[in-house]
Amino acid sequence: MNHYDVPRGIDVLRVFCGPDGRHGNALGVVRDGSSHPDEASRRRLARQLGFSETVFVDDPERGRVDIHTPGLRLPFAGHPLVGAAWLLDLEILELPVGDVFARQDGEFTWITARPEWAPPRTLQQYATAAEVEALPGPPPGEGRLYAWAWEDEAAGRVRARAFPRRGEGTVEDEATGAAAMLLSAHLGRALNIAQGRGSQILTAPAPDGTVEVGGRVLMAARG
Repeated sequence: MNHYDVPRGIDVLRVFCGPDGRHGNALGVVRDGSSHPDEASRRRLARQLGFSETVFVDDPERGRVDIHTPGLRLPFAGHPLVGAAWLLDLEILELPVGDVFARQDGEFTWITARPEWAPPRTLQQYATAAEVEALPGPPPGEGRLYAWAWEDEAAGRVRARAFPRRGEGTVEDEATGAAAMLLSAHLGRALNIAQGRGSQILTAPAPDGTVEVGGRVLMAARG
C-alpha cells in the first residue's frame, strides 16, 4: 500500500479499488477549499500533490466542489466525484456543469452524470485484452486516449487503460470514471471494467441519457 505525506487538511482517497481493496486511483481532497481561495493557488497545490486530480470542497453541506489537475481546472471528472460523494456522504454534488446525483450501495459509491459533461477523449478498441495489457505507455498522438478491449463481451467485462497525454506528469490514469462513462454510453450497455494495475469501475446507462458510474473508495491518508 502506498504511503502519502500530505499537508494538514488534506485527505488522500483511493477510488475504484479492486475487489481485494488494492489499487484505485489516488485522489487528493482539500477539506476546506477556502484555504486555497483562487485558481492559481489551487493549481499550485494540485501540482505539489501530484495526483491526477485534486478536489477542493467549497461547501461540504451543499456538495459544491472544484476539481483540478496539476495543469488545469476540470468542469467534470469521474473518480474525484465518486471519491467526494463517498467522503461527504451526500446525495447531490454541485458542479458548474450541473448537479451530480450520488448514492451508496453496500461497498460501492455511485454517481449519475451526463456523458457530455466529460472531457472528450478517443475511445480506441483493441482486438484483445492482451494487447491492452502489453501497451508500454501512451501510443503516439495527442489528447486523452482510452484504450480498451473486451475480456468477455457477453458479460460486459472490459480491460482498459487511460493515457491523459496532457504533458503535465501523469503518464497513465489508474482508474478513470469519465472515460468509463463515455465508453458505457458509446456501447449502450452496463460494463464491468478492469483498468490500470487492478482497479474496478462499474457503469450502467439509463434511458434518459445519463450514466451511473460506481466503485469502491478507501481512505489512504489523512493530513
